[in-house]
Amino acid sequence: MKLVDHSRESLLDYTVRQCAHVVPDGQDAAFRTVVDAHLDEALERLHRCINACAPWRPDQFNVLQSSQHCIYLYYLSNTIWRRSGDTAAPTRLFLMNKAFNGIDLFYEIAMPEVFYIGHSVGIVLAKATYGNYLVLYQNSTVGRHKDQIPVIGDRVVLYPNTAVIGRSVVENDCVISQGTSVINRRTPAGQMVFRAAEGLAFSPRPEDLLQEYFRL
Repeated sequence: MKLVDHSRESLLDYTVRQCAHVVPDGQDAAFRTVVDAHLDEALERLHRCINACAPWRPDQFNVLQSSQHCIYLYYLSNTIWRRSGDTAAPTRLFLMNKAFNGIDLFYEIAMPEVFYIGHSVGIVLAKATYGNYLVLYQNSTVGRHKDQIPVIGDRVVLYPNTAVIGRSVVENDCVISQGTSVINRRTPAGQMVFRAAEGLAFSPRPEDLLQEYFRL
């Protein structure tokens, strides 16, 4: 994968300098060592995601593209945590993602292999179940309530200002329309979900909607 305006080493330096800006605790050397050990695997995961997302050029990562940067920081934090059990570096990366991209995406959350972020600001994601080919927009929230944890299927779109809360199940190929909250509900597969006076309303999802986001 081509790193736009960067080599591997300069991307490593860039990431360390960004971390020092957000968390100026003097632990730069230790952070760099951990990131260096896991950077290649994180970039491989990012590469698969970028190549599957239709709006992005295949085989090319631009750290100044904020949504790509956001996903990069998540994959890096999650890879480090999964492979080493270290929490110090992933916590720093989590805080960086909050500071730079306005997203609350903890490193322990199991995000899918492919997901697309339209705008990251205000996204809050709980430790839920996330299906592959997920689309997220600004101010979308997935929230658990005690032991009630949402389940989100494959090829789901969460438009701006949406929420999926509690024991909700969003089945495959659903689209949660702007400003709609799904609270302790199951949405049928292949449907657009809207707010309605009686709670929620449904209509069939356009067949070609996912082509806007993914190379399926």
